[in-house]
Amino acid sequence: MSDEPDADELLDELRDMVGASDDLESVEPREAFDLWMQQQEMADSTAQSYRYRVQPFLEYCDEAGIDDLSDLTTRDIKEFEACRWNSDLQRNTLNNQFGTLRLWFEYCRDLNAVSEDVFRAWEVPDLSKEDRVNTAKLITDRAQGILDELDQFRYASREHVLMLLLWRTTARIGTLRSLDLCDVYLDDGDRQRLRAELEGEGFAPHVVESILDEASLPFLYPRHRSESETPLKNKTGGERVINIADWVADVVRGYLRVNRSDIVDEYGREPLFSSKKGSGRLSKSAMRNWVYVLTQPCEFGGRCPHDRDPEECEAREHGQGSKCPSSRSPHKIRTGAITHHRDQGWPTPDLAQKANTSEELIEGVYDQPEQLIRGASRREHLDKLDNSDSS
Repeated sequence: MSDEPDADELLDELRDMVGASDDLESVEPREAFDLWMQQQEMADSTAQSYRYRVQPFLEYCDEAGIDDLSDLTTRDIKEFEACRWNSDLQRNTLNNQFGTLRLWFEYCRDLNAVSEDVFRAWEVPDLSKEDRVNTAKLITDRAQGILDELDQFRYASREHVLMLLLWRTTARIGTLRSLDLCDVYLDDGDRQRLRAELEGEGFAPHVVESILDEASLPFLYPRHRSESETPLKNKTGGERVINIADWVADVVRGYLRVNRSDIVDEYGREPLFSSKKGSGRLSKSAMRNWVYVLTQPCEFGGRCPHDRDPEECEAREHGQGSKCPSSRSPHKIRTGAITHHRDQGWPTPDLAQKANTSEELIEGVYDQPEQLIRGASRREHLDKLDNSDSS
């Protein structure tokens, strides 16, 4: 039998050498990750995404018997990366996973738990705009068709108001779910109520006047209320005035007058989207399923483009709306709505404020222009070339 050490023994020796030379601190992978997460300020949904992205690496460490981050080598990182590349994951998924892992490892490096070489071993794949964007947005023609059907057959229903506000406000579904009746300002009485609320919350007079100057009726004013389970993604940074058209306000008034269930939630609040089930506030999952169903081509009697029988299609079963290939999530409505706003000439800075996102995201991810429409909107600038004195 050969006395030569096997590959695992050599790897162990290499780990010992790296750990010794760098004089690293000993810490378990899961402990380091928990420490990192405790220091992050993020929405619960973002934290859940981070845990989901890092979990495969923690499982890799368990399987490899790595219970100390200081034992990691660049080879471990490359082996893990290779496993993920061979798992048929999409490039943008790997970008998210490796990017999050690199952020965590930056913290681990500062914690002196991993070497600089191990930190730098992570290679986050570059993405083209096509990679970054899932182009299956809800296009304007489909959105308008759905809203026309709702206007004709389910006017001022809960699902009508939900779909209408998603499209017209570009808001996230969590933002709409957070709305209470007191966050909806439709007439002058509501405007005076807002003044009293702002003064009661201790805002300086000039701040109150600034908000009221911006607040042209009718509008929505979502608030960050994490203590009663309706946080905004960007916390208090997500609080802003969202103006709505008069005719949209008329639909909301009809819903409030006739179709809204007069219910107080478990925190004593009056949700705009109330429900007779659960806590009294319509859940995100229920809102998402409504959107999936409403964006199915057959919902209003249209022909199924997938040659399915609506009577037997699994996507028509309760809670299974997302299984229709043509259905769209609330996020895809947001993408389509932002694109529609840009196609109609909305400046990026104004739209970023309305949608509560960055200008970079508007231009790089959300804004997926309809090229012919955007080209036509630029035609008005041609005269400026002829009127210029410069050659």
